[in-house]
Amino acid sequence: MKVLITGICGFVGSSIAREIRRAFPEWELAGIDNFSRAGSRLNQPVIEGELGIQLVTGDIRFEKDIDALPKCDWVIDAAAIPSVLAGVDGKTTSRELIEHNLYGTINLLEYCKRNEAGFILLSTSRVYSIMGLAGLEMEIEKDDNGVGRFAPTQTQRFPYGISPRGVSEEYTTAPPVSLYGSTKVASEHLALEYGETYGFPVWINRCGVMAGAGQFGHPAQGIFAYWIHSFREGRPLKYIGFGGNGHQVRDCLHPADLVRLLELQTREPAQTDKSRIVNTAGGLENSMSLAQLTNWCVKRYPDTRTVITSDSTKRPFDIPWMVLESTKVKCDWAWQPQTTIDSVCREIADWADNNPNWLKLTIS
Repeated sequence: MKVLITGICGFVGSSIAREIRRAFPEWELAGIDNFSRAGSRLNQPVIEGELGIQLVTGDIRFEKDIDALPKCDWVIDAAAIPSVLAGVDGKTTSRELIEHNLYGTINLLEYCKRNEAGFILLSTSRVYSIMGLAGLEMEIEKDDNGVGRFAPTQTQRFPYGISPRGVSEEYTTAPPVSLYGSTKVASEHLALEYGETYGFPVWINRCGVMAGAGQFGHPAQGIFAYWIHSFREGRPLKYIGFGGNGHQVRDCLHPADLVRLLELQTREPAQTDKSRIVNTAGGLENSMSLAQLTNWCVKRYPDTRTVITSDSTKRPFDIPWMVLESTKVKCDWAWQPQTTIDSVCREIADWADNNPNWLKLTIS
């Protein structure tokens, strides 16, 4: 079986490629990357040299670059501008966002149609409607260390599809979800339509926050890596929004944990009762507030010079609590994450210790 991974030199793409090489060495791999993300060039020697993967330098926005790709049996789409602030942060235009995340998907679907290849889209938790999430009533829970985190008040009337365990696939994707989230929802719909119309298998995995060693730490996406690297380097940090106390919560998933699910999806018959869209995330057990992450960092780096300030400013598209509930994928595929959030944090910190200039290289 030959598999094409888009965005293969990004953090998620390269992590998946490494794990596939380890777990399924018989798979033939190819990849494409446009190296638009700072730091992605650092993965090129690993992809081509250490892993021996055929790498095409190209951009999925351009048909001519897609035409240059080898014929493959499956496409794993890990290419995206992944920031919820994309299009409004002054760094990426709305047109660039749509061209990368939606037009690129269309080109890949045309590739799958032409080559009778299956398509797996790595989507996002940010496809879910902001209104219901932003309106949840929150209380502050404290862990065994006395550190606070938001938790939905259990006595409230929850929007359909949300519970104290998290956000399920049944929760609405109605706007607003952010421009970024909209490009992913539109990509999901088109992928399912193409698969149904042209008879190739499509799977959509809505991923929680991805994190692990070698991630390109950035406050708008790789928050776990950014926070840990910053603490090690003594950089200033800031709690933004929701009272400026760092109580906002996210769950965490190591991308290597996806590979077992991807393997099952590539072997599933085209006609199946399994859900085409599933949440894939760390879940409540693998979630943490920024304040809890800070506490973890202080224990790891007790001599840090990092100073944390507070800013109550409300940012567009921000929400206090995002935890995905992944019962469906567990029932359909017997899949659940294997890497704990503490293991992910330790892996990032070990990488930071061995790569002291990583943050500077990857956020420039």
